[in-house]
Amino acid sequence: MTGFPADLRLILVHKQKTSARVRFLKFAHGVCAFTPLPTLSVVEEEGDGDSVVAYHPNAWLRVAAEQLGLDGGALAAVAEYHATVQTPDGPVTVQLASLETVDPPFAEAERLGGRFVAITEARGCTPVELELLRRAYTTVMG
Repeated sequence: MTGFPADLRLILVHKQKTSARVRFLKFAHGVCAFTPLPTLSVVEEEGDGDSVVAYHPNAWLRVAAEQLGLDGGALAAVAEYHATVQTPDGPVTVQLASLETVDPPFAEAERLGGRFVAITEARGCTPVELELLRRAYTTVMG
């Protein structure tokens, strides 16, 4: 994805305002937008390590919204969420972005080969992605 750092991934979540139903955008390759995590990746324990690179949310939110075909204000950073994944190519930062639309953008997800799933429907994901989703769900639900 042009303009998107190679060492940054996003998990995209939609929380229904009226029912609190939480769904994650799952692509054909998994839940990390927009590039899958490499094989042999490992999630660092919470509190371990120091993030060397911190990306300002405005930059990656704008690029992610463009990639998804959404308006600029359709995504918001979830500041409480941050994870680091160690990969064979070096550390990757994982951030959480909330879709601020009334309903999940189903058509845009389908155009990218994705769909919105509840956490219970993510069983086919890798163990690394499942751990990232668990942390994201805990953050979103408080």
